[in-house]
Amino acid sequence: MASVRSESTIPVIPLEDGSAECAKELVDAARQWGFLYISAGSDISQSKIDRMFELSKKFFSSPREDKEKCAISANNRGWSSMHSETLNPQNQRRGDFKEALNFGEFSNGKAQQPLPPSLVPHEVELAKFADQCHELCLRLLRLFALGLKIDKEDGGEEWFASRHDQANGPSGSILRLLYYPAIPPGADYIPEVDIRAGAHSDYGSVTLLFQRPSQDGLEILLPNGGGWTAAPVNPPGYEGPPPILVNLGDLLSYWTAGLLRSTIHRVIFPPHARRGGEDRYSMVYFCHPVDTTPLVPVPSKIVQERGNRGANETEGTVITAAQHLKSKLAASYEWGK
Repeated sequence: MASVRSESTIPVIPLEDGSAECAKELVDAARQWGFLYISAGSDISQSKIDRMFELSKKFFSSPREDKEKCAISANNRGWSSMHSETLNPQNQRRGDFKEALNFGEFSNGKAQQPLPPSLVPHEVELAKFADQCHELCLRLLRLFALGLKIDKEDGGEEWFASRHDQANGPSGSILRLLYYPAIPPGADYIPEVDIRAGAHSDYGSVTLLFQRPSQDGLEILLPNGGGWTAAPVNPPGYEGPPPILVNLGDLLSYWTAGLLRSTIHRVIFPPHARRGGEDRYSMVYFCHPVDTTPLVPVPSKIVQERGNRGANETEGTVITAAQHLKSKLAASYEWGK
């Protein structure tokens, strides 16, 4: 099946496991834009996505004292309140206009962190959804390995996926529920400065973004000085429920010597939101390798030909996935200061 492109040029790709054509389209999109839409083949039903949004709204509408029982800590799990996260501290006068709830990995259907009272009855549902997201990321990682032509004797299609195998230990993977409220009349809000999520790149390997119809606001920074462009919930000409939006993170870019792009993006207040408008809800799955994974050069000639970049840069200095993530989180939350 041929892909189609939106006005923002982000490709819409149907997943086809083991397909060389699909793998090439994924790698091409990751090299050029760092973003792509999945139009088919995700195995995550729309009913499951809708159900997760129901649970998200249930949590964010619960009393603050209940949310505070699971406040975020340095392990990146829990609830972060309005303005507590600043994704672009150099250019923001205060934190992002959003709340978030981060779930770390589940073990045998159980959360490894305190759950808010509103979500305790739904622990199994949340765990199953997180597992489905992880499986989808593994499918994408196998296709990226195929597209990068990693030899079978070096690991082949499993090179990335095997390093994200949760049976081999914990990772920084996170399922995040997000709530961006509309700006109430009379709020201390400066459109030119304040933002829902400041300009940033993601920290991990692969990110899945689930969005609601008509709740736009995501923008990506085009390469080569192209400026900001909208990444709409539904790309122009696309009909049906919103497709899953995929983007590559810093870690996969570092791992592939910058071949796969980790694109700067942000969430703005669209004009209608500035007048009160509509709340925005989204869900994100951030996929990370197992914490102890060494970020060594990928055994792909396509990657190695790029020379001294990222994991290819120096000999004898190898960081782990956990070290990479810790440095990124410290900057966003000012942990350790």
